[in-house]
Amino acid sequence: MSPEVRAQLAPTGVLRAAINMSNFLLVTGRGPEGEPDGVSPGMARAIAERLGVPVHYMPFPRPGELADAVGQWDIGLIGAEPQRAEKIAFTPAYAEIEATYLVRGDSPITALDQVDRPGIRIAVTARAAYDLWLARNIHQAELVRAESLDGAFDIFRRDGLEVLAGLKPRLLTDAEALPGARILPGNFTTVQQAIGTARANTAAAAWLAAFVAEAKAGGLVAALIEKHRVRGLSVAR
Repeated sequence: MSPEVRAQLAPTGVLRAAINMSNFLLVTGRGPEGEPDGVSPGMARAIAERLGVPVHYMPFPRPGELADAVGQWDIGLIGAEPQRAEKIAFTPAYAEIEATYLVRGDSPITALDQVDRPGIRIAVTARAAYDLWLARNIHQAELVRAESLDGAFDIFRRDGLEVLAGLKPRLLTDAEALPGARILPGNFTTVQQAIGTARANTAAAAWLAAFVAEAKAGGLVAALIEKHRVRGLSVAR
């Protein structure tokens, strides 16, 4: 490892790793010191070990806030989206999650291509990676944003919205709380979970990309998914 890479990734002598705490697939609990635990903290820890420095976790309640804080952290584990890539250099994805729609049992909507139509309201968590995708691709339906996963479900149920957008594993839980609800087959996108660093860190970005490729090919990502018993998260292709 070049001194330039180490200087860009750990300028303070520790690896400051920003963690999106709202992603329940990637952060599944807390460690003995109260630190985040799960697949994404595990990836950050492995990077710190390779660098030979301690890891310092910086938890953020929502992905948008994590993205806004670029420059305060050394690496950020977050969904890779074009809007975020303006300031963040992303690795290829190390894991991916299906995003799709949930509708009520009596809804006439039966397929993904029936959602983007006039009069359809879609509840979604603001600034989630799939919200950013919807903002670019939904042209006729209305996006109704909430500040949290629970908030999006509450709006969908309380206000009678036609569609709830979300990650498929979470929608499976939401469907259990709303008798008769259906998850539409397929997905409108897959959220690509990646590792980012500030765009100025060109040497670090190249090193991180190589690390992710090795972590996928060598089984580290699969081992972390198995260790934390995560359903609905796959090693990215």
